[in-house]
Amino acid sequence: MEKTISALDARRKLGQLLEEVFYQGNQFIVERAGKPMAVVVPISQYRQWKEKRERFFALIDEVREKNKDTPSEVLEAEVEEAVQAVRKEKREATH
Repeated sequence: MEKTISALDARRKLGQLLEEVFYQGNQFIVERAGKPMAVVVPISQYRQWKEKRERFFALIDEVREKNKDTPSEVLEAEVEEAVQAVRKEKREATH
């Protein structure tokens, strides 16, 4: 469950907040002066996000390496062609 808590309340109730996050899987948005500043999430969720992020950037690095000798104009044209093909498929699927 996602909850919002002020920074002051988070400081006052840190132990309780950590227990809710760890044992119940709750997520807390910590606000200061009504502005969201941070999120407290279970460590398992953080680790999943971190792993997905690392895989994503590894894929980007792999694509960059494979295309390092290809002129940017060629890459841009291929991307545009792929985008147009997907848009065409979507239009045809909705008609």
